[in-house]
Amino acid sequence: MTQDDDTIRFSDIGARLRAYRLGKGLTPEALAEKLGISRAALYRAEKGEIRKIEMLTSIADELGVSLPSLLGVGVEYVSTSIGFFERMRQLEDECQQIIGLFSPMSYLLTSDGYDEILKEVLLESIPEGTDPAGEAAEAVERLLEILHARKDAFRLRRPLIVSLISSADLERFLLHGLIGRHDLPPETAERRRLMARREAEYLLAMLRDQPIGIQIGIVRGPVPATSFQIFRQPNRSVLAISPFRLGEQPNVRLGVALITSAAEAMTLHESIAERLWGDALKGAEAIAYLEAMIDKYAIADTPAAG
Repeated sequence: MTQDDDTIRFSDIGARLRAYRLGKGLTPEALAEKLGISRAALYRAEKGEIRKIEMLTSIADELGVSLPSLLGVGVEYVSTSIGFFERMRQLEDECQQIIGLFSPMSYLLTSDGYDEILKEVLLESIPEGTDPAGEAAEAVERLLEILHARKDAFRLRRPLIVSLISSADLERFLLHGLIGRHDLPPETAERRRLMARREAEYLLAMLRDQPIGIQIGIVRGPVPATSFQIFRQPNRSVLAISPFRLGEQPNVRLGVALITSAAEAMTLHESIAERLWGDALKGAEAIAYLEAMIDKYAIADTPAAG
């Protein structure tokens, strides 16, 4: 094992520590106090400057994760959407290519208009009467900060991306719109369907313009029930499997995501991605198919619809 590999490993531990801390809703000061260390010591730990197994054990116990998960041995389990999307941000920051099956589409390829409505959608997905202390609403704010940082970094770095999109997910997205629940006032539901149409048209424009480094495929057949992403970095690949989703009927409250570099998991999902990409509609075929889908399922884009 080279020294570079060793440095990356400790850096990864620090990144996981930060993600799990954010997922627990702890400030650096709060966690440092619980651990009985200084804020500066915790900062160094989150930068990967940690060697003592006792410190790692204390951190894992305080954050409620296993030591193997914090070390990244085997499979890393992430039980909060905040922790998961922070890990996505970290992995994307180092990757050269992203390959993934997204539902209904990759957040990284959504428009700024999508961001404008996403907060409203996530807040309304919180069941009424379940958040008297406002903790879930605060978590939405923290999650949005991470998502915006991901998109900003992606637009700045421009890693290659292969985005696989399920046609069934797109149909539901166009039929129901950007909604957090189904009992919305009719005028709100109509406005959300219009937003979904415009997002699909934004996707259509990308298919037509073919931006450098962005490949989009529409999959018409069955797809895995959970989304997955492969992050190809200079010296390794990392797989993330997630139950969390944004967009129509989002889920950012419950689930367990998996992150691993295990060879068998990587090989199997690389094979799935290759098969899905081979069967997906691309280029002119994808453009024609998405145009027909918008005409069939989307609300008409008229002043009356707004």
